[in-house]
Amino acid sequence: MSISTRQAGLADLERIAPLFDAYRQFYGQAPDIGAARAFIAERMALLESIIYLAEDATGAAIGFTQLYPSFSSVSARRIWILNDLFVAAQVRGSGVGKALLAAARMHAVSTGAKRLVLSTAVDNPAQKLYEAQNYQRDTGFHHYSLELE
Repeated sequence: MSISTRQAGLADLERIAPLFDAYRQFYGQAPDIGAARAFIAERMALLESIIYLAEDATGAAIGFTQLYPSFSSVSARRIWILNDLFVAAQVRGSGVGKALLAAARMHAVSTGAKRLVLSTAVDNPAQKLYEAQNYQRDTGFHHYSLELE
């Protein structure tokens, strides 16, 4: 399968929104294309995230990854949070996820980042993909979150 990746812009919103809605559904959210479209549009308009879009040979959108900027105070350098990675069900296992991870890595390197980090559900089969791309499971830190709703 021929796969290309590129940084998406606001002009790609209508192609990304259905993928983002499917991603949210994968994590148990109800379908809501309007919320998906609004969320992505706001992130892009405010320059709060970087999205890479994967396309097949016909130009169909088949996956995306979304990166959020952050910083390491200790190293005084940028880090990127790979918050979202989604591949359309019909093309999983064909290298789309690997291509998106490569695009994210190239972006992080080109911006002088210290690291690229991600979190995933403990039962997500994509862990094998992450480990095959040299992502290391964090065993030195506990991660906590505080739900505000």
